[in-house]
Amino acid sequence: MRAIFGFLSLMIVLVVVGVLAKKQLTALPAGSVSVQAPNSADPSLTAPATAPGASPQAQSLQLQQQIRDSMEKAMQQARPMPDEQ
Repeated sequence: MRAIFGFLSLMIVLVVVGVLAKKQLTALPAGSVSVQAPNSADPSLTAPATAPGASPQAQSLQLQQQIRDSMEKAMQQARPMPDEQ
């Protein structure tokens, strides 16, 4: 009896997840996804700029380098330590 309830529960969860996934995948057409920069006061969190006339490969390399630089900069910052009481 316990195994039957476990199996039925699993099937119900899978159906719910499937329905939600289908809704998410069909909610937006493939071409209408747009990325927006976060609204933040911190200028270091803005989207990196790439040269508009550059080839896609050059833009990709430039973007990768900017991300790498920002990650290295973030890793260099000291982690805030909690006050010991």
